[in-house]
Amino acid sequence: MLVTGVVQGVGFRPFVYALARELGLSGEVGNTPAGVVAEVEGSDAAVAAFARRVLSDAPPLAVVSTVTEEYVSPVGGTEFVILDSTGGPGRTLVAPDVATCADCLAEFADPSDRRYRHPFISCTNCGPRFTIITGLPYDRPATTMAGFPLCPDCAREYADPDDRRFHAQPIACPACGPRLQLVQPGLETEYDEDALAVAHGLLVNGGILAVKGLGGFHLVCDAGDQAVVTTLRKRKDRGDKPFAVMAADLDAARRIAWIDAAEEELLTGIQHPIVLLRRKAGAAVAEAVAPGNPDLGVMLPYTPIHQLLFDQPGPCVLVMTSGNLSGEPIVTDDDEALSRLVGLADAWLGHDRPIHVPCDDSVVRIVDKIELPVRRSRGYAPFPIDLPVPVRPALAVGGDLKNTFCLGDGQYAWLSAHVGDMDDLATLEAFERAEQHLEELTGVRPEVLVTDKHPSYRSRQWAQLNAAGRPVIGVQHHHAHVASVMAEHRHQGDVIGFAFDGTGYGDDGAVWGGEVLLADYDGFERVAHLKYVPLPGGDAGVRNPCRMALSHLWAAGLAWDPRLPSVRACAKAELQLLWAQLERDIACAPTSSMGRLFDAVSSLAGVCHRAGYEAQAAIELEGLASEDRGAYEFAITGEEIDPAPVLAGVVRDVLAGVEPGVVSARFHRALAEVMVTLAERVRAGRGLSTVALSGGVFVNRVLLSATTAALAAAGFTVLRHRRVPATDAGLALGQLAVAARVRS
Repeated sequence: MLVTGVVQGVGFRPFVYALARELGLSGEVGNTPAGVVAEVEGSDAAVAAFARRVLSDAPPLAVVSTVTEEYVSPVGGTEFVILDSTGGPGRTLVAPDVATCADCLAEFADPSDRRYRHPFISCTNCGPRFTIITGLPYDRPATTMAGFPLCPDCAREYADPDDRRFHAQPIACPACGPRLQLVQPGLETEYDEDALAVAHGLLVNGGILAVKGLGGFHLVCDAGDQAVVTTLRKRKDRGDKPFAVMAADLDAARRIAWIDAAEEELLTGIQHPIVLLRRKAGAAVAEAVAPGNPDLGVMLPYTPIHQLLFDQPGPCVLVMTSGNLSGEPIVTDDDEALSRLVGLADAWLGHDRPIHVPCDDSVVRIVDKIELPVRRSRGYAPFPIDLPVPVRPALAVGGDLKNTFCLGDGQYAWLSAHVGDMDDLATLEAFERAEQHLEELTGVRPEVLVTDKHPSYRSRQWAQLNAAGRPVIGVQHHHAHVASVMAEHRHQGDVIGFAFDGTGYGDDGAVWGGEVLLADYDGFERVAHLKYVPLPGGDAGVRNPCRMALSHLWAAGLAWDPRLPSVRACAKAELQLLWAQLERDIACAPTSSMGRLFDAVSSLAGVCHRAGYEAQAAIELEGLASEDRGAYEFAITGEEIDPAPVLAGVVRDVLAGVEPGVVSARFHRALAEVMVTLAERVRAGRGLSTVALSGGVFVNRVLLSATTAALAAAGFTVLRHRRVPATDAGLALGQLAVAARVRS
């Protein structure tokens, strides 16, 4: 019997061993690169029960993909044994890193247990996997624990098939495992409990601590201390982009945010991601944690080290943000942390267990009780996506923002962990290391490389430089978005695709982003799009929503009334320069971007005029949306979705003193309604009734909920992201499905 899936490093061999002994079977079980292979011998009834229960009773972290049975001649054995792992060709699936399990936490809190307060306690059911694996099969010598010889007690547990730590590769204890250490400039290094005591003192007294986690370093401080959070924001060059926080426990999380049953399940599940929650009024969290944002990104402790940060009197909510300067990849190496995080941290709490591959925290939100990934990384990567159609061995390199890449072969696609924005050498090097690591873990040797069509994307340029004679295929940005949500739903056939985002290279050279596509994996037809407006100054227009507001007013033939917030936000010289730029068409790329329309409305409503991070204006506009049931109205002329009537309505309301929250609600409802109208037109002409929603705009909770409900009420089947981000972080999956599909 060959069992494939996530079956190594999750206690599958001891499970098979115990099951065989229970059923009175003889034989053997072992790890191979192809999966777990078991041979069992016994009565027909016992063998049948074994085959059934391998699927139904698998360990908590195991995910069985296939079970292949082959009958062989009996050998007359009397024992059941576990074999050593073997190498060779094949493929298995590696488990992600997961949060500390309840059994380990109980031992961790028990003063009589030998692993009491041990910072690296783990077992077969929890702890690091993906970030410590250096090769396959997954055994201790092929992990970063190879340098820690087992003490006699740990060796006995490791070798005992009846023990929870049988072949748990990260197994450790205070006698033989890694050690905590705390480094402060100019002071002696502290270890173990002394290191923790100094770390606690720093956090209580307003310090900033670099803490080594599963997939990299975090920068940590008291989330209730406005002064230290402001200091961290300045040191990290973070602008107004929100920080994530870690609450000591679920009760502490409930004191700062509203948590429903679905959100609680996410917070406490094995992945322990950052969950975007609605902030409670008066929450004891500094305003500088998430300025201007009604949400808080909250997670719970997922490693023993995190538990130890909260076990002494002190803050019960900590800022927990990635250890890097904004835009750089997360730091993983202790020595590197001491150099790259100088000026950011006051001290470093690290350890001597190496991190082989970086892995940022995952970010999710719940919309209508359904999980919506925002960043798919720790706890999820490198678990594969089952594809609707087979693909040839391929590498899809994704986009340049929020980069993830994707390896595919046969029915599987492996999305990488979060890499980051491909705008510096460090991130490009991190991309290359992560790609090589994922190739090693999956056994995929790409025969084709797939990229975005944007000629200036660094991801595309990397693929062209590293093609080594292999074909490089470009896929249009918004087609890849639509294909991504189709692929994760295993959908085949045409869809009405709404691809709404900030930026994507269009086939006509314009900046697309408000697209309605009739699409399948073979191609697409652009059936409608947001009417082109000038994008003044390219990136300068993106960073200044007030300029996009004025561009939209100019394109719609609406006056720059000096009473409008967008006009007041600009100095006289800026207004004159912008007017000349628009009139003379100087450095004004045409754009159909829905993200830029959100920017414009946000500025017109007086919400955000200068953006310090991506989508800030849209996020703040969404956060203010009221329960108002009114709606503006788009015009549709041929293939163009004209926002001029919407903008006129916004201007009218703003000048009449209507609250920004009402303007926001009416704008969101207008967009949902025009999407239903467009979908109905396509259905009437083409007979399609399946709608796919993708692109970063659909991370917006208000819009996604309203659109899904309205389309469903109109009789459409709606495909929305549940396993892969709607942003460019999910782009590579769509690229793969389009370009690498095996055509019959």
